[in-house]
Amino acid sequence: MSLPPAIFIIGPTASGKTGLAMKLMAHFSIELISVDSALIYKDMDIGTAKPTADELVKSPHRLINFLDPSESYSAADFRKDALLEMQKITEKGKIPVLVGGTMLYYRALENGLAVLPEADPEVRKKLSAEADEKGWDFLHQRLVEVDPVAGKRIHPNDKQRIQRALEVYELSGKPLTELHKEAQLDALPYRLIKIALIPEREWIRDLAEKRFEMMMEQGFLDEVKALYAREDLHADLPSMRCVGYRQAWQYLDGKLDADEMKERAVIATRQLAKRQMTWMRSEPNIIKFDAKNYALDDVVDSIQAFLDAHPPTFT
Repeated sequence: MSLPPAIFIIGPTASGKTGLAMKLMAHFSIELISVDSALIYKDMDIGTAKPTADELVKSPHRLINFLDPSESYSAADFRKDALLEMQKITEKGKIPVLVGGTMLYYRALENGLAVLPEADPEVRKKLSAEADEKGWDFLHQRLVEVDPVAGKRIHPNDKQRIQRALEVYELSGKPLTELHKEAQLDALPYRLIKIALIPEREWIRDLAEKRFEMMMEQGFLDEVKALYAREDLHADLPSMRCVGYRQAWQYLDGKLDADEMKERAVIATRQLAKRQMTWMRSEPNIIKFDAKNYALDDVVDSIQAFLDAHPPTFT
């Protein structure tokens, strides 16, 4: 309980997370950190629903708009940068509020990341040959012997995960489960309150289509055309695989017509929201609010109760 406080504001795409975070600035001494794998990129504003320049002046966000689309950025990079920004905020006597929808980033930040050896073609070739000779049941049984927890968790028919778990063991000399436990020792050094905005399924379905239409009206296709014209960008970069950008790039490549681009972008948005909702359902200790009809005072009261129960301690 001597740890400083931090606030997570999570929710699926287009659920109003950023708007809520900005409203909370009038009620608490906070600063905002973006948790979004698309908002990190420069020159990608419309398709990522990035806060406007005026909004960023009134409500500055850290870890936003700082990376060129030609560059890559991992969950490990985010964790390192976020911890540094959180420390800067707590040293000012303020509370960091992390807001966004990239659930992998939240998980990496809160639970740490296991340092796993990179894939080794020779080890994989040897394991595959052994599986061909003796069967995957034999390899799964070996996994049960060297890593009982992983062996129980991984289904005997899941060849890829069996192979990876045995590969990790052969390369590191440690079971995969032990490496994950070591990562948990590096868990987030903050006390957390997690606020989630939960939309109705039909609302998010309708919103996905309306959002794409609004993006197009705002000049989204021109934004992607400018990126498409750059010689250093291509469709396989993480930035160009973001929802909406991937489909617009395919349109500019002549692989989709306008209707197909819209249909696939809307479907991809809905699928992203579904994955985000699935993740949130598995997360413990989340305080949930209706994304469409929540009362700001109720959110403020929940956060204040959290702070009153254990007054902020800053290091």
